[in-house]
Amino acid sequence: MSVQERKQRERASRERLIVATARELAEQQGWDAVTTRRLAERIEYSQPVLYSHFRGKREIIGAVALDGATELAAAVRAAASAAKGRRARVTALSRAYLDFAARNPAVYDAIFQLDGGLAFAHEDTPEPLKDAFAALLETLGEVAGDGVHPGLFTETFWASLHGLATLTRAGRLPPADIEPRVELLVDRLAVT
Repeated sequence: MSVQERKQRERASRERLIVATARELAEQQGWDAVTTRRLAERIEYSQPVLYSHFRGKREIIGAVALDGATELAAAVRAAASAAKGRRARVTALSRAYLDFAARNPAVYDAIFQLDGGLAFAHEDTPEPLKDAFAALLETLGEVAGDGVHPGLFTETFWASLHGLATLTRAGRLPPADIEPRVELLVDRLAVT
């Protein structure tokens, strides 16, 4: 292995450490607690080293969001593929989405609420975000109904899931009723 390859591997490892530490700190104490100074202290590197990887907190949030989008896509796909039948796949997808949002609130915020400098629904949208939407579209597109554009249906269903996740976490909706809400959403929107 060349010196250049070793340096690239070490750089990638440091970058993963920064992102993982930011995510851990955000999940424990919220995004306000994530500062470049605190991250540098936790990973035991100087702030200039941190800035050699990311221009600031916004880019770190973006990196956490991209990792989270990859995890969300995997969770949704796994849940949908394990279920038998259209209705069961849509229900499993919905539960997986809401479970991801509940288990990973800081990551969910990085993906959908915070400014990580990422473009959504554009040509330059990063691949992990496109793939997360594609993971939803794969299942939801098949239950859109006749004459309904699958992408538009997926956006609408996703918006409903996002609303449920956000309002439940904020205490605006009782968490005990999440299951009846999922059933209602699937029954009313999905043509199964």
